Formats: sequence, C-alpha cells, structure tokens
Amino acid sequence: MYKFKSKAAGDVLMLAANGDHILRVIGKEPAPKGIVEVADMPAAIAAIERAVLAEEASRQQAVDAAAAEGRRVSAGDGVSLRQRAWPLLEMFKRCHAADAVVVWGV
Repeated sequence: MYKFKSKAAGDVLMLAANGDHILRVIGKEPAPKGIVEVADMPAAIAAIERAVLAEEASRQQAVDAAAAEGRRVSAGDGVSLRQRAWPLLEMFKRCHAADAVVVWGV
C-alpha cells in the first residue's frame, strides 16, 4: 500500500500494484520510501497523461478489431488507468503549483 503525502494536498492511497505501475510510468522504481521533487512534476504529469492516452488507444484498437470480426470485447477490469491515476495526477498538479514535494513511506 502506498500513501502519497504532501503539504499542499490531501493524502492519496493506492494499492501496491497500482502504485508500482504509476511509479514506473513516471520513471521511478517502486520503493518503500520516495519523493517526487517539484522540478520533476511536469515530466511526471506528462508521463501519466501519455500512459492514460496509450491505454485508451489500445483499448479502442481492441474494440475496433473485435467489431471488425463480429465479436464483442469484454468491459475489462472496470477501472481504467485514467481513473486509478487521477487522484495522484491532481495531487502532482496542486503540489507543483504550490511548490511542494510529494513523498511516500515517511
């Protein structure tokens, strides 16, 4: 379980697998403790937004391919990366604007 904290936003809790995924997306190795510096937040925000768009494009390609073959695609796990990442993405935006770091595990 990850608990992302900052002085500029409320805490964000994430299950370990989801937190690991987001950390890898922003270029950090999953670790029990860490920090996202203010200077790194624009790149982290952009990386998350790119990953969300890539997942959505991949999903749409699967739907289109299935439709072309006359099949239906299952709804998947029901929770998209956009939904999972949104709280942390908003935290990064607020913290960047407030010049505040985000930490976890401390």
